[in-house]
Amino acid sequence: MSFTKAAAELNVTQSAVSRQISTLEGAINVKLFNRGRDGISLTESGEAYRSEIGPAFARILSATNEIRDCRQSAPLRLRVYSTFAARWLIPRLPAFTARHPGIEFRMNTGVQPVDFSRDSADMAIQFGDGNWTDISCKKIMDDEIQPVCSPRLYDSLGGIDDPDDLTKVQLVSARLRSRDWKDWLTSRGQPDLDARYMEFPSSQLAYRAAVAGLGVAMGQTHLIEDDVQEGRLIRLFDKPMRRELGYYAMWPKELSLSQNLRTFLNWICAETRDLVKD
Repeated sequence: MSFTKAAAELNVTQSAVSRQISTLEGAINVKLFNRGRDGISLTESGEAYRSEIGPAFARILSATNEIRDCRQSAPLRLRVYSTFAARWLIPRLPAFTARHPGIEFRMNTGVQPVDFSRDSADMAIQFGDGNWTDISCKKIMDDEIQPVCSPRLYDSLGGIDDPDDLTKVQLVSARLRSRDWKDWLTSRGQPDLDARYMEFPSSQLAYRAAVAGLGVAMGQTHLIEDDVQEGRLIRLFDKPMRRELGYYAMWPKELSLSQNLRTFLNWICAETRDLVKD
């Protein structure tokens, strides 16, 4: 019995509510409210109309809450690259699940661009420049690359301190990141370096090959940190190269994030805050 209170609940102005009521009355050609100095009251027709449509709105509200609650409690369906999952995300997930034991995951991997209309995913983590159509995204990790090799290979060559030294050894590359070596060599003024390459289908296998001493791999610095810290790989040359690309968390633009997805996104952004440079 108050347009003002209705406006507050709907987060609109009182005049907007009044106009909508007037529009409704004009559409059905029935006066629904008595308007007086002491406020408003339902007419007899208004009361009859309210009693009929009230249960329908209650059902709409109930159905909306039910589907929202179901979405909130459903397992999070994540789509990620296998290398990112194996080398960065999975080792950190126990800390997340310990803090949020009620949130479950369903994870699948793939290298093809996600299609939320077709793929079974609520959120994806993909590599790119952040420019996707009908997608909301948040950058979580810069793309930094740097050559790496096993300490044993480094010692056997007496050091690898100059790009020319790379001609003495096999360069290990990943098929899906075929530009890494070319971009890095170009940045060092050696775009036409005469080197031998061994290609693997994924970065995960390329890093394993480097650990085994098969050659020098181009490492994504944030994904090889454990191998470096534990002495399986060493970084070569002075500093990594950063490109205007990165890993992004992404989700359909038309959908708002559920509370569980927002919790996961906030967590992963906190975990990677130092891995994104403005």
